Amino acid sequence: MSDRASSPVGRPYGFVEWFRPGEYERAEAVLPQIRAAGASFLRTHLSWAEYLAEGGEAWFDWLIPQLGRDFDLLPCIHYTPPSHSRNGRSSGAPHVLKDYADFVDHVLTRYGQHFTHVELWNEPNNLLDWDWRADQDFALFCEMIGGAAYWAGKRGWKPVLGGPCPFDPYWLNLMGERGVLQVVDAVGFHGFPGTWDSEAGTWGGWDLHLGEMRAILDRYNPGSEIWITETGYSTWRKDEVEQARRFMKALSVPADRMYWYSWSDIPADVPVQEGLWFDPRHYHLGAVDAQGQPKLLARLLTEGGVEKLGAVTRLAAPALSGQAKPVVIIGGSGFIGCNLAESFLAEGEDVVVVDNLNRAGVDQNLHWLMERHGARVHPVLADVRDLLSLEPAVKDAKAVFHFAAQTAVTTSLVSPIDDFEANARGTINVLEAVRKAGGQAPVIFASTNKVYGGLSDMAMVEHDDRYIPGHEEVRAHGIGESRPLDFCTPYGCSKGVADQYVLDYAKSFGLRTAVLRMSCIYGPRQFGTEDQGWVAHFLISALKGAPISVYGDGKQVRDILHVDDAVAAYRAVLSGIDRVSGEAFNLGGGPINSVSIQMVLREIERLAGQPLALDHGDWRAGDQLYFVADTRKLTDRLGWRAQVKWRDGVRDLHDWLVAHRPGLQADRTALKVRA
Repeated sequence: MSDRASSPVGRPYGFVEWFRPGEYERAEAVLPQIRAAGASFLRTHLSWAEYLAEGGEAWFDWLIPQLGRDFDLLPCIHYTPPSHSRNGRSSGAPHVLKDYADFVDHVLTRYGQHFTHVELWNEPNNLLDWDWRADQDFALFCEMIGGAAYWAGKRGWKPVLGGPCPFDPYWLNLMGERGVLQVVDAVGFHGFPGTWDSEAGTWGGWDLHLGEMRAILDRYNPGSEIWITETGYSTWRKDEVEQARRFMKALSVPADRMYWYSWSDIPADVPVQEGLWFDPRHYHLGAVDAQGQPKLLARLLTEGGVEKLGAVTRLAAPALSGQAKPVVIIGGSGFIGCNLAESFLAEGEDVVVVDNLNRAGVDQNLHWLMERHGARVHPVLADVRDLLSLEPAVKDAKAVFHFAAQTAVTTSLVSPIDDFEANARGTINVLEAVRKAGGQAPVIFASTNKVYGGLSDMAMVEHDDRYIPGHEEVRAHGIGESRPLDFCTPYGCSKGVADQYVLDYAKSFGLRTAVLRMSCIYGPRQFGTEDQGWVAHFLISALKGAPISVYGDGKQVRDILHVDDAVAAYRAVLSGIDRVSGEAFNLGGGPINSVSIQMVLREIERLAGQPLALDHGDWRAGDQLYFVADTRKLTDRLGWRAQVKWRDGVRDLHDWLVAHRPGLQADRTALKVRA
């Protein structure tokens, strides 16, 4: 066995990425991403058929130097054009076997300065249905590959033999008997445990299969290396944590190289070899999705390499509470979720934290909880869209708080289906998981004031720095729960649907549920962005000396609420759940904490001690001119009141950022205010 069976930290790794002819822009966009993810190796195909097609030479003349410039490149030369095949299949041997070696020779002459190894592959997967010893085509295949490998070696390049999937030791041994293994420097291994191999009953584990492979190679070519030229895990069920875990496992097995398949998901309109959407798993093998958005694997590799990926995946092992009734917080590594978890943990409760860690920075919140409370924190790294992973997490729950969501209106406009799956389908999954567990645990759901729509029917009075409602009752108390629902934007619709399902499960199935329709929550442990968590985002930008984007005129009014008050509200609802089940409550800072964006910017400028750089943009879809929550129902029913005044709360967040994120103040030079 290879001596590579050690810690994956520090080990080089690679990705597989197929580029279709003419994808110049995609290649230019993708290659920096793969470099940023720390990859040393890159494997791609060089198709005989595509090379001989119109424009093929120009395409590969551009592509191969691009890839070889920044990576240890492995070109995989494969496919025989059907017109040249003896049996009419793309995997068949050509009429003249030497044609394959001649093409390899041509590739080495034209592009060989960009790589040291060349993979010879002619779709051996399709040969697995054959009787190896009886089929004459296999002998032809061995002669063709062996001849090309011998010649590549003579010319000074190192040939790599492509491997079948699933692994077949009989096929490999026959390659040795026919002399192919003796003329290659490495042999490829393909394996996709958990995606294909496991369900076919062919997967015996990395150690077994690589051990079989090493034993065969030692008989014919002891110096030959074992390369995992293709392994991966499809996130078609949204289980990105499992993909990250599988990557770490593959990187630690006894092989000399590991190539992960692949960097990018296949776009939905592109057919795979078997046909368009023949199998949905084919379309979700990437570390980033088809739009280039990073999954957990890509994000962690880019942020902190294998060391950070390993630290997170070590948390992924199921470790449910030993107590009979833990508190379960779904989205518990997020801003509000981790603060709520801290409040229960500080009182000695066990807390199950369910999170997919999709949002940048939230893994830090999980580590913070575990450092403070150790074994009473039970991370379940799972996606709310994966019902099967939720069911065991909530099985013995004392209470379930559901915060996991796609939180940005802008993102929902770009990817409305993904928004629906996370917010609406994800919430039904939570409800169904609790119902399957017996329905005893209360479910408290984090909804949004966006369920009331844009409020465009409300008359507004414009002042110098804010909008004020013309209606005196709204001006005095804010917007109450009697306000008609008016879903707009995909985000508002998906959250609104979830809101109503949570309330209906109390009516239809007797679950004890409640909904909190939140305004803007802010406070420590928030990693704000332009789209969500704007108070923290403004402060972070100010401390970094970065421009702050203001959409619209900045006179929009919100009632901002400190997270300590939000946590108190959620706990109050849980304490009174038998009295308020099936009800919705507005949750915000109320009129005393109502502020315009301009007012918050002035306060941040005062705290930062320097002018702010502002970028002004157009109004965004669904943006309300005014929203202040009428929280009298929460007060009347549960005795809750906001305690933290907004200036005190903003200062608290500022001080926390300065203390815990000192790098934010590294570049506080003079700023230019831009209009």
